[in-house]
Amino acid sequence: MDFNDYFFLGRLLKPHGFDGRMNAFIDADEPNEYANLKMVFVNLNSGLVPYFIKHIQVLNNKAIITFQDIDKLEKTESLQQKEMYLPLTELPERTGNKFYFHEVVGFDVIDATFGKIGPISDILEYPNQAVMQIFHDRKEILIPVFGNIIQKVDRDKKEIYVTTPDGLIDLYLNK
Repeated sequence: MDFNDYFFLGRLLKPHGFDGRMNAFIDADEPNEYANLKMVFVNLNSGLVPYFIKHIQVLNNKAIITFQDIDKLEKTESLQQKEMYLPLTELPERTGNKFYFHEVVGFDVIDATFGKIGPISDILEYPNQAVMQIFHDRKEILIPVFGNIIQKVDRDKKEIYVTTPDGLIDLYLNK
C-alpha cells in the first residue's frame, strides 16, 4: 500500500478499560465527520493493516473505538500509539473557501492588487500557521493560509483569490 493514497486520521492512544476498547485522538477540523467509520488502516511495521470498527464514540477530537475481534486488554496493547489512516477517497468534501492542503497544490493564486502571482508549489506547515509557497519569476513568495486572506476558492478554474497585506508580495519580489 502506498501511503500517498492515504491521509493521517489520528492516533490510537491507550486501552480504555479491559474489554478491548481503545482511546484515540482524531486529528481533524471536524472530528464528528468520522463518527460513522466502519474501518481504519493502522500503521504496523511501516505497512497499513485494515481494522474493522464495531463501535465508535466521538467526543470533540477524542474517540473510544471498539474493533471487531479485539475483546481483551492484551490485544489492545500492541496498538498503543499507532497511527490511523484512511484512503484519500474518504475525505469529506470541502466547499466554499475551505480546502485540504493537498487539494490546492497547482492552483493559481490571484491577488486583489498584484494580480496573478503563480501556481501553488506546496503548502508549508509551520507550528503556528500554514503558508502557500508560490514561485513568481523564480522568487519564492509565502502567503499565510487563513480566513481573511483567502477570498475565494474556484475549484473549476483551479484558482485561489487572495487579498494579501500591503507590501507582502513586494517584500519577496524586491529582495
